[in-house]
Amino acid sequence: MDFVTELLGLEGKKALVIGGGQGMGESISTLLARAGADVVVLDRERDRAERVAGTIAKFGRKAVPITADMLDPARNVAAIAEAEKALGGMDVLVSIVGQALFTPLLDMALEEWDFDHNRNLRYFFVAAQAAAQSMVKRGKPGAMACVASADGLFGAIHHASYGAAKAGLIHLVKTMAVEWAPYEIRVNAVAPGTINTPRLPETPASRQFVADSLLPMKHAGVPDDIGKALLFFVSNMAPYVTGQTLFVDGGWNAANLFDPRKVALKKSN
Repeated sequence: MDFVTELLGLEGKKALVIGGGQGMGESISTLLARAGADVVVLDRERDRAERVAGTIAKFGRKAVPITADMLDPARNVAAIAEAEKALGGMDVLVSIVGQALFTPLLDMALEEWDFDHNRNLRYFFVAAQAAAQSMVKRGKPGAMACVASADGLFGAIHHASYGAAKAGLIHLVKTMAVEWAPYEIRVNAVAPGTINTPRLPETPASRQFVADSLLPMKHAGVPDDIGKALLFFVSNMAPYVTGQTLFVDGGWNAANLFDPRKVALKKSN
């Protein structure tokens, strides 16, 4: 066993990645396999799950594709059980599922509000609860990580329901971490800023927008930026870390949006 494999401590672990079929989910699925874990790739699209599972198999690890709509609570719980059966247990749960509707608050229907909360907060509670119950029953420690958003900290203009759900997710992670710590189950979150994904690919216009913004690093992130942060949380690199949200946002969270440099520039002109 080489130093990195020993450091990560994921050799032989059993992991489920919800939303593992592309982008950030594909990144963490592949990273887990490269670290020595067996992985269930769960996605709502069968071809995506099978493609990523095929990649994982090339690393010599067990790879199982599962298709499920995790927004359906009954199917959600059943998928957790199916993944556990396929793996022979579950040590790691990672979920990257989430998406925002863009609607001004004055125009937002209650159905839109509820839908955003289901696909960004409620489904994760259902999945994490089912996984934790199993871990507790088996007397096994575990690690969980989910994807929140920088919009859970700042105002989310024209996608308030998404921002409120992600803020709730950040809070839920803290409570799960405290309640489940006696069972040696750690729970953390990664909050991305601007990340280019298959669903939100970079364009010349978006590249220029980011370059002209107050984002300190002046470029968008990529799925591996989030995958690596998730890997840290569920590995032995973070055995004493729980209830935390790590902002992977190019410095956006640290920046002063009222940039005094621009104010000084205007005064000098």
